[in-house]
Amino acid sequence: MTTKKNSYPLFIILLISCFLGFSVWSAMRAIDAGPEVTDADYYSKGLKYSSTVLEKRAAAALGWKVETQLIGRTLEFRLSDKEGKPVETANGDIFLFLAGSTASKQLPLQETEPGVYIFNLTAGMTGEMNARLEFEHEGARINRQLLLNL
Repeated sequence: MTTKKNSYPLFIILLISCFLGFSVWSAMRAIDAGPEVTDADYYSKGLKYSSTVLEKRAAAALGWKVETQLIGRTLEFRLSDKEGKPVETANGDIFLFLAGSTASKQLPLQETEPGVYIFNLTAGMTGEMNARLEFEHEGARINRQLLLNL
């Protein structure tokens, strides 16, 4: 009489071994690689996504545009509406992502004349820096990403 060889237990053991092997490999990759996040503020942006989208739509409806200039060690931003008129009394901030720091540094912009906002760079701010520019006025908000090479 011939007996039929049952291969299911071997298959189940192989399946469990593969699962455990890939789980260990995945855990080791997560430990070694670390987070590959380029924007340290990404989580808070995700939490504020819907309100940010509404603010961007409001700014787009207003037709805001920002012109950026670097004059010596001073960053100058000109904020205007769709008719080219300056947007006055907006709250402006610049978020600098400095080298060696995981968090951004929020600094206010100064309005020197209607629609013109400035930020003075310190002597220690050199090299390549990522920055985010943000203006808010009467519920509308506009954001711009900047790459500064000083």
